[in-house]
Amino acid sequence: MPPTDETVRALREALMVSPDNVPLRRHLAETLLERGRPEEAEKEFKQALALDASSADLKLGLAHAFFRQGKNSAALVVVEELARLPDTPARAYLLHARLLLRAGEPERAAREYRRAVDADPSAADAVLAGELGISARPPGEEEDRLRAPVEDAPDDPSVELEKPDVSFKDVGGMESLKDEIRMKIIHPLSHPELYKAYGKTAGGGILLYGPPGCGKTHLARATAGEIKARFLAVGISDVLDMWIGQSERNLHEIFEQARRNAPCVLFFDEVDALGASRSDMRKSAGRQLINQFLSELDGVKSANEGVLILGATNAPWHLDAAFRRPGRFDRILFVPPPDSDARASILRILSRGKPAADLDFEGLARKLKDFSGADLKAVIDVAVEAKLREAMKAGVPRPLTNSDLSAAASGVKPSTREWFSTARNYALYSNQGGLYDDILKYLKL
Repeated sequence: MPPTDETVRALREALMVSPDNVPLRRHLAETLLERGRPEEAEKEFKQALALDASSADLKLGLAHAFFRQGKNSAALVVVEELARLPDTPARAYLLHARLLLRAGEPERAAREYRRAVDADPSAADAVLAGELGISARPPGEEEDRLRAPVEDAPDDPSVELEKPDVSFKDVGGMESLKDEIRMKIIHPLSHPELYKAYGKTAGGGILLYGPPGCGKTHLARATAGEIKARFLAVGISDVLDMWIGQSERNLHEIFEQARRNAPCVLFFDEVDALGASRSDMRKSAGRQLINQFLSELDGVKSANEGVLILGATNAPWHLDAAFRRPGRFDRILFVPPPDSDARASILRILSRGKPAADLDFEGLARKLKDFSGADLKAVIDVAVEAKLREAMKAGVPRPLTNSDLSAAASGVKPSTREWFSTARNYALYSNQGGLYDDILKYLKL
């Protein structure tokens, strides 16, 4: 028997005598991890945590076991929980950096690596630093060098105003979400006297979250069309700027533009990029932008009546908790993949104006479980492209048939499953206040 196996065997025998010995079980888990047996290590770390749920070392060990198995989402949930502790271990920051690098976020990974080294210089890892492109230059110097006094900055931007020609009738399904938006946004404008009697004004914020491609942006644009209001779609590039203070000025000017054009739907796509958790930030510039955002939502210097604020995000767990306070994004709505009826409605809408035979949208929809609206659009696009090839050969348009859509669907995979694999971990292990209860309900957990 190899010596390594002998060590593990001896530890297991000791645990049979003393099964509640947490240090001993931790030693076994760490030994298994060192020996390249992360699946067994995971089991032992979980049993140890059942005996001592508050141990940061055991949680970090479990995160390492997840990481070794490629369970990145599960590892990330544990590490982000550790990052909220007042005395976060340097090794937690280091593992967070590795996870972020694996996820394709090198800038955030570099920031976490520097936090690890700041907390404990002995945590420095030359290989990881090389992968992150970190040199001996002090952290943040590159950013400081690029930033300059605000008087040299360009003029304030103006985001293009839209008058959307879509409304709720162009949105398949989502009936409960539409009802929430009607109550929060539409009815205050159409029945102002009733809302005034209860002291409610027209305005406020709704945060839409869920897997990508499920219609959050389309729903926001349809909301503006439903009330015939102007629509301002704000992206990261409309706000962020390299000059000191200019990002805050850009954000203020966007809110002012919405106030001047009320009633107006102000829509922030990927809002977590502008309102990331301040606990993740080392530089004060990002914190100042978030503070400015919160101030604009509160209407501290200018009232937001008639400004209807919608935010959309695929990662609500990265959004600063202050945004969820009542009076800001005080309605947080989960936008799930469309159900069977909604999928049929979406397919019907997407097929409008195209040559088609008598299509069985309901039958096809039942086969496309977990497909997002974007996935369904891909199915129609693939079917149309195949039909165009036939039409080019025949010289006349050929109608879409059920078999065409079924064949196209077989080549498109639902994109929502990867998102749910991440969201499930947050809903199970980081669900303070029941924020992600809708995810648990959707997954029937």
